Amino acid sequence: MNLLPEKIRVALAVNAARHIMARHRIEQGEDQSEPDPVPLLKLFNPCGAATWLASELAEDGDTLFGLADLGFGCPELGYFSLREIAAVRLPFGLRIERDETFASRHPLSLWAQTARHLGSITQAEIALHLIGF
Repeated sequence: MNLLPEKIRVALAVNAARHIMARHRIEQGEDQSEPDPVPLLKLFNPCGAATWLASELAEDGDTLFGLADLGFGCPELGYFSLREIAAVRLPFGLRIERDETFASRHPLSLWAQTARHLGSITQAEIALHLIGF
């Protein structure tokens, strides 16, 4: 399975470029707001609780920014490597997968806040879906 189709790759790169431009405007004193994009990519471990939501892709084509949840009850924002995630070998020949049905209306900050409060991205996804927010 292709973890990062071209359409999503481009959209993640655009989000990263917008973030860089916003940082530059902040440094120049022109603006104080940073973008808060929605996550565009959800990766998950089909054998366990690990889940990643990504909203940006760095210029190196490997480094993603988003919300990482390794299943220990403490999801956190940060950077993670697509190559490292793709290299994970799971039991029964399985690998990390992309949720092909994933689409979000919620910004990454809301995902992070909800996931931290509930202890996982999976629980946050259920809660955000149930409240229809």
